[in-house]
Amino acid sequence: MRSLLAAATISLAFTLFLTPLFIRVFRKIGWGQVIRTPEDINNPSHHTKRGTPTMGGIVFIVGTMVGFFVGSYTGGTEPTVSGLLVLWMMVGLGIIGFIDDYMKVRSQRSLGLSGWRKIVGQVVVAVPFGVMALNFPNQYGETPGSAYISFFRDIPTLSFMALGAVAGWILYLLWISFMSVAWSNASNLTDGLDGLATGAGIFTVSAYSLVTFWQLQQRCHSAALATEYTAACYDTRDPMGLTIVAASFVGALVGFLWWNAPKAKLFMGDTGSMAIGGVIVAMAVLSRTEILSVILAGVFIIAPASVILQRYYFKATGGKRLFLMSPFHHHLEMRGWPEITIVVRMWVIAGIFAIFGVALFYVGWLAAV
Repeated sequence: MRSLLAAATISLAFTLFLTPLFIRVFRKIGWGQVIRTPEDINNPSHHTKRGTPTMGGIVFIVGTMVGFFVGSYTGGTEPTVSGLLVLWMMVGLGIIGFIDDYMKVRSQRSLGLSGWRKIVGQVVVAVPFGVMALNFPNQYGETPGSAYISFFRDIPTLSFMALGAVAGWILYLLWISFMSVAWSNASNLTDGLDGLATGAGIFTVSAYSLVTFWQLQQRCHSAALATEYTAACYDTRDPMGLTIVAASFVGALVGFLWWNAPKAKLFMGDTGSMAIGGVIVAMAVLSRTEILSVILAGVFIIAPASVILQRYYFKATGGKRLFLMSPFHHHLEMRGWPEITIVVRMWVIAGIFAIFGVALFYVGWLAAV
């Protein structure tokens, strides 16, 4: 528990008190928001955001790392493999987002990395993560990830390796890559209003901290569970390490939200939104809750779903639009909703998804007892 409190407190203090320093530095080097995208041009209120420092995701990425390492060593343990893998995804996808942001700022245009180049970068980060997740077994033979598709835990009948080693590895890495691309782009699309993705990330990763903390109490190799609740235990390799990194990330986001809430003094940019997606996918894979993540992080599905619906409806109807603008939060803006109203209500939806996901996770445990 000392590790959790230290991790959350250190990362919170880092982003809360040091963000103004980052803001001054970003302004000095000219990292200002570019207002050239269609949603910005068609929303007059977005013109006031021009020049606001961006790439603020750097702040909570660094804050999370500081909190995680300090928290781990404060508790008298070294950082776990699973915790380091979460950082790998957070930093790796954050770097892809940073490259995209930097290209936009340097050229003063909204064109950064092309869609396919961004996907290639996301896959390049995801594949080593997937490989490392199936290595580093502990004394019980547990690896950080598994070759199974998971819901509340691994689903025994859905093993990639049942198709053979070669085909199994290929399908497994395709699955990891798909989730990485999907969640990082979903969080990227959700980041369209001040504080929206930050608050949603707080609710989602907080839910994951509860999930992994419960897994810590119900480990399969726990002496208390050796003869009782065996069917309901969890094979998660490092539940404590995952909880520490989740607590650190939430603390960093809370401190960042102080400066990112409407009206934002600093934008996270693709750097931050991609990093949030990286943490979500890593927590889902390493806690063996990949399908459950669709509920726990359900708020991040609204934006990409609205974009997909808009595109297919436009093609099917010969040019008609289902929404005034997509993603959905921009549609609400065009309907006249104040930005703060949209953001807070989306936070409420994120909280509902997170609570429902945790409750469903607990019901799944009760059903297995």
